[in-house]
Amino acid sequence: MLIEAYGSRLSMDSAQDIAAHLLDAGREGIKIKPESLDKVTKPAAQAAPTTSNAGQPGSLEYVLARVDSRLLHGQVATTWTKTTNPTRIIVVSDSVAKDDLRKNLIKEAAPAGVKAHVIPIDQMIKIAKDDKHFGGQRALLLFETPEDALRAIEGGVPLKELNIGSMSHSVGKVQPNKVLAFDQKDIDTFHQLEKDGVKFDVRKVPADHAENMDAILKKAQDELNAQK
Repeated sequence: MLIEAYGSRLSMDSAQDIAAHLLDAGREGIKIKPESLDKVTKPAAQAAPTTSNAGQPGSLEYVLARVDSRLLHGQVATTWTKTTNPTRIIVVSDSVAKDDLRKNLIKEAAPAGVKAHVIPIDQMIKIAKDDKHFGGQRALLLFETPEDALRAIEGGVPLKELNIGSMSHSVGKVQPNKVLAFDQKDIDTFHQLEKDGVKFDVRKVPADHAENMDAILKKAQDELNAQK
């Protein structure tokens, strides 16, 4: 709920809008059986105290940070979640945070027992600097593009390694292997991440053999140069 509050503060204008959003998020996270009981409205005085959602002192722990244009899908929801055991999956994207349809699809794709969130990059940076509320929370971060990851890292999200899963092909990009496509901006971004000390783990799933990112980037650059 605290992560929902962080995201709402940036994307909504009024306190009333934020409160309504958090109420809906809370209801979504609590399933009542049988469902017919959910129709009973309790008096406001019986609402649970807000302290029940307060986080423990401490900072967020990052169990995996992944660049994947598909974001949360079967490979992430099953294999990577089982391997890293997160308590939260956080999609960090300005564009997705503004898209209610995509947000809902991502939340529905979360595996059982793991809460999924979609928040803008600036809010992720604020959460990374909060050492009062996220103790004991293990986060799996998903970035749609390397540019989003670079902005988050240079803004203060303390990531030392990025798992590179898939980057979709589009006009103007080259594809040096089966799942990664690059334009010049992507290549420049990865080189900047390297300069910032970030390491790359190029694997779709944990069982894959890790590929060499420098060799992939060189091949992509050669293919782009050949187009000129």
